[in-house]
Amino acid sequence: MKALKHTLGLLLMAALLFSCTREVLVSDNFITASAFNTEQVLQSFDLWYVDIHATQGRGEVPFLQRAFTVSFDRGTLYANNNIVGIGKTGGGLGIDVGFYRALNGAVEVDHDVDGLWTLEIFAVDRATLELYDPRSDTSYFLIGYQRNTFDYDRVFYENINYLVQEYDAWEKTFTSNEGAINDFDRENYLQFLPSFFRSSVDLPGTPIGALQWDFEGNYQVYDVANDPSLKTLTLEYDFMGNDYFELYVINDSTIELYHPDSGTVYEFKGRGYQQYLKRAKGTADKKRKKINNPTMRVKRSRASVK
Repeated sequence: MKALKHTLGLLLMAALLFSCTREVLVSDNFITASAFNTEQVLQSFDLWYVDIHATQGRGEVPFLQRAFTVSFDRGTLYANNNIVGIGKTGGGLGIDVGFYRALNGAVEVDHDVDGLWTLEIFAVDRATLELYDPRSDTSYFLIGYQRNTFDYDRVFYENINYLVQEYDAWEKTFTSNEGAINDFDRENYLQFLPSFFRSSVDLPGTPIGALQWDFEGNYQVYDVANDPSLKTLTLEYDFMGNDYFELYVINDSTIELYHPDSGTVYEFKGRGYQQYLKRAKGTADKKRKKINNPTMRVKRSRASVK
């Protein structure tokens, strides 16, 4: 399939159309005209969102697998490997993770951790690129955005499973006066790990390292049919019952849990931010995967969010 696309691209070989807005129009084929044209395509958008759910193939390009966005800026490759701080770190581009060199219809990346990679580039449409790794027969699809039009809310909600894992703990900072008394009122800390959660009734202000985890169990994030800005969360306690919440993102360090059964609103702040740099804590384990959350058919109970 790739050989055919390559051949078609060589036959068509359409030149890029340049514009003063930096939004370069590209033809739907292999970019072969010149390394200069490839560079123009890579720099045509400030941010390239890595649509991990569109990935094709069973292989892996590690630096793309862990990135939410990548940016190509005059030879330097930047990446946002965290949801926390996206839009702010590095002026929105993220952190410097290596160098790149534009080739004819390809890009050579020298990543600080993952080494040298040569990826073929296909223009899917005006704002979508396919980066193809011939060694593993794997394609990643990148969607282009300018910084001032990037939909940060969408990214938070599409990747909320990763957001809740980017802090060592979430500390309860607010409980509404409205709502019936319930067992969750006692729990002041939550911790989300890839396969389970823990909670603690320790007092607010307790150092993270001193927390005693009183409860644990499985958790599940759900999509909600016809409501992309709402997620729901179930906490399935070992040897206890379940709790159900509506989950809202206030910002990249604050989440709100609304407990419909009691009518109580809780607010949690993230503590112990885990930044995924080059060899920082958690980098080896942090890789984005295709996550297909199950879907709930419910109506939101919370009328408004702060």
